[in-house]
Amino acid sequence: MTNKVMKIPGPDHPISVEPSGERIVVSLGGRVIADSRQALRLQEATYPAVFYIPRDDVDMGALVRSEHATYCPYKGDCSYFSLPAGGDRSVNAVWSYETPYPAVSAIKDHLAFYPDRVGSVERLPID
Repeated sequence: MTNKVMKIPGPDHPISVEPSGERIVVSLGGRVIADSRQALRLQEATYPAVFYIPRDDVDMGALVRSEHATYCPYKGDCSYFSLPAGGDRSVNAVWSYETPYPAVSAIKDHLAFYPDRVGSVERLPID
C-alpha cells in the first residue's frame, strides 16, 4: 500500500481558487458540453490557470467515466472522464477532484477540461 503525502500550498507552491468572473463555454463538434457563469479559476504555482466548472453546468450525459486516475499531493485523488464524441483525442479530456484536500475544497463537484482535447473553451464576459 502506498502512503499518499498531502502537501499544503504555501509561498514555494501557492494555489488560489476564486470565481472566474467570466462565462466559460466548452464545445465539442458543435455541441455545448459546458456553459457556466459560476466557474472557478484555480491558479497553481507557475502552471497555466485552470477553469473548474460546476457539474450542474456540464452535460454529464456527454461524458463517460474512465478508469484513469492520478494523484496530486496538493489537491488529492483525481478522476477522469472521456468524451466519446471526440474519439481518441478526447480520451481522459475531463478531470475532477471529487474529494479534494481542504486547501482546494472549493473545486469539489467541479470539472476541468483539457482545452486541446475539446473543440473549444471560450471565455466570454458575463452579461
